Amino acid sequence: MSITNILLQEQEIYSQKTQYYIDLESKYGANNYHPLDVVIAKGKGVWVWDIEGDQYLDFLSAYSALNQGHCHPKILQAMVEQASKVTLTSRAFRNDQLGAFYQKLAQISGLPKVLPMNSGAEAVETALKAVRKWAYQIKGIPENQAEIIVCDNNFAGRTIGIVSFSTEAQYKEGFGPFTPGFKVIPFGDVEALVKAITPHTAAFLVEPIQGEGGIIVPPAGFLKAAEQICRDNQVLLILDEIQTGLGRTGKMFAHQYEDVKPDGITVGKALSGGFYPISAFISTQEVMEIFNPGDHGSTFGGNPLAAAIGNAALDVIVEENLSERAAIIGEYFQKKLRSLNSPYIKQVRGKGLLIGVELHPEAGGARRFCKALAKEGLLAKETRDNVIRFAPPLVISTEEIDWAMERISKILTA
Repeated sequence: MSITNILLQEQEIYSQKTQYYIDLESKYGANNYHPLDVVIAKGKGVWVWDIEGDQYLDFLSAYSALNQGHCHPKILQAMVEQASKVTLTSRAFRNDQLGAFYQKLAQISGLPKVLPMNSGAEAVETALKAVRKWAYQIKGIPENQAEIIVCDNNFAGRTIGIVSFSTEAQYKEGFGPFTPGFKVIPFGDVEALVKAITPHTAAFLVEPIQGEGGIIVPPAGFLKAAEQICRDNQVLLILDEIQTGLGRTGKMFAHQYEDVKPDGITVGKALSGGFYPISAFISTQEVMEIFNPGDHGSTFGGNPLAAAIGNAALDVIVEENLSERAAIIGEYFQKKLRSLNSPYIKQVRGKGLLIGVELHPEAGGARRFCKALAKEGLLAKETRDNVIRFAPPLVISTEEIDWAMERISKILTA
């Protein structure tokens, strides 16, 4: 048999192997995701390899959970070392990792109290509960009448409580009845915020940049104005930094661009560097004091394995200056994207390495471009119908950006 025939035979076997994994997942899994058909088997830094051995540059970072890159050795070492000691105690007992994790998060965020959970949605649900109880116990809003203001086009997860204030029809269809107590205003609209506030308003919950909504950046000064409006009306300002936080936008937190001091922050995703589900609600002494033992909790929230991983993940962000890298390389990348002479591109927007390329509606949707990029060795994903999200790990180099731009230019100018 010739070398050519052998190679073709191997290629067919690999292809069958890929299809096997796709078919297996489709047969036994719920149809609640629409992934690109790349079966990833290995990752390191900014690169991943599929089951066939093909190499790709990861430009999604698991929706910003991999700011530190795939399988960062320092975080991996912390995970392995802690896993060999003790992984779970429940919060019925104390563990020797949690206090240091709290301290580190408090120092990085500028807020004194931490309540650990697992997923980002759990962190947001924790914030909602804290805000409501604060409203009744501290502000004096009549029981069960607290209102929380949110913005249209928001995304904070998919629990019943969270989808209750979503404005995306698909997230709500078939899942009612919904939780009351939310008001929706246009994102970035200061006047609408003022008008929405009543004596029953407990909080304003907002993303500094809307990630799932299409990488929407609000007008300059919006967050700072919102902070002052909230202060003037005894309304809590709660910022959802689950996607935008921990270096992604070029600052440790996106709200730091406007020197905003929120009453609470939700964090997750990159809090573990992609090794483990870890999230937290971080807030003021006054807000956190409303919780009593038994009011809220999680068996896995704050477990020693999570705390050890979280400590290492935060250390990597600080020690490797990932926020600064995101600012510098993000500016470099966005400048190159804006220089593309593409008939498809309507707008390039974002901060740091959270970037959205919005396409004209007549371009035929962002997904077909993501499929074409995958064939060129670059993995990105559409958000909404017409936006390609580019969010590589923050450890990426300018040389790797140049490599990516060759492929992006090829696809977006063809």
